[in-house]
Amino acid sequence: MPLPAAWAAGESTSAASASVSQEWWRAFGSAQLQALVGEALDGSSDLRTAAERVRQADIALQSAGAAQLPGVSASAGSSGNRREGASTAKSTSLSLNVSYEVDLWGRIAADVDSARAQAAATRLDLETARITLTASVATTYFQLLAQRERVEIARNNLAIAERVLSVVQSRARNGVATPLEVSQQTTTVLQQRTALVPLEEQQRQTVTALALLLGRQPIGFNAGEGEALLQMQAPSVTPGLPSELLVRRPDLQAAETRLAGADANVAAARAALLPSFSLSAAGGVGSAALLSLAGGTGSVSLAASLAQTLFDGGRKDLQIDLARSQRQVLIENYASAVRQALKEVQDGLGNADTARRQEVTQSEVIAQAQRSLDLSERRYREGVDTLLTVLEAQRTLFTAQDSLAQIRQSRLTSAVDLYRVLGGGWSAGADVPQTDPV
Repeated sequence: MPLPAAWAAGESTSAASASVSQEWWRAFGSAQLQALVGEALDGSSDLRTAAERVRQADIALQSAGAAQLPGVSASAGSSGNRREGASTAKSTSLSLNVSYEVDLWGRIAADVDSARAQAAATRLDLETARITLTASVATTYFQLLAQRERVEIARNNLAIAERVLSVVQSRARNGVATPLEVSQQTTTVLQQRTALVPLEEQQRQTVTALALLLGRQPIGFNAGEGEALLQMQAPSVTPGLPSELLVRRPDLQAAETRLAGADANVAAARAALLPSFSLSAAGGVGSAALLSLAGGTGSVSLAASLAQTLFDGGRKDLQIDLARSQRQVLIENYASAVRQALKEVQDGLGNADTARRQEVTQSEVIAQAQRSLDLSERRYREGVDTLLTVLEAQRTLFTAQDSLAQIRQSRLTSAVDLYRVLGGGWSAGADVPQTDPV
């Protein structure tokens, strides 16, 4: 399928991007994030489940490969039979049988190729799960820091509102302010207290969500103490060329590998139409004695057989059609996955650039809002402005500070998303991922 030569937004992509460490989360400059990711990689149940799927696929591959080897069986027996008034009939036998199906048409080899492709795909699925887990931990951690920042902003604004309320009450006692102004500022204080409740609850829920990602019990868990949202570095991620996605992203490689497995399934279904050729050999010894082979006679047999199904109601032909249809589904899934990957990277570049520019502008907004609040409080004390001016300045500052925390979180999350949709860490000029899929 045709791929674009460059991205429509974001960093310059005229050349291949620089290497990015597999431990890309270190670029954010957070010691706690590094510790949390390490704990998640060790303790995640989802990651252990994906690892067990890899083990199951390896077992299936070994089982498919065993069909290429001869089958050997042995049997031994001894018996005695006595009839009333007659002599006792005794016998002992030992036999060895070897059978082998000659893979003339490559059916068994195709089954092995299919199993090998499935095993490689599950390894790539494990890598995808690892990237998804680390990205989820980073995103959730930044969400926690942003919520703590928002809680702190709300508490600071509550303190400002309470300070202004004390000024209004003092002016009211001196006959300068009206009871209406006292009621208005009291309402503002109550609204600020009410706004704190859902923010604090969201913070608690994010802490428990982070605990689950780490494989920890959510009760009594805490994280992120001592680190602030504004301390986090927002790395610039160079996306490289769109075509590099095909070898960077393990989910795309898994889809391609499963497509190769589907080709093998079609080949196996076609080979099943052809005759099967088997060789067998048997040898044994037997005697007319109980639990003894002394004086026994031996026998050896060799056989070759050719088997062909003459009529099965078209079942094998239908199996070929089914395998081809399944292969076509995987082709469409692969093409869809590539298009979705291109969209995710393009959206990620746009989101990162938008959040960066918003953060710069919002910082200027906060500076002006803080200046407006300081001036309005001073003018209100001097009796020049009304309380409504102070209230409006308070709301503006609170909204601006809260928006900056969310924009900062969005910028950090956008960087995490870019790392994720670009396939995690990679090497410059590499044609294969750093994680061996085989």
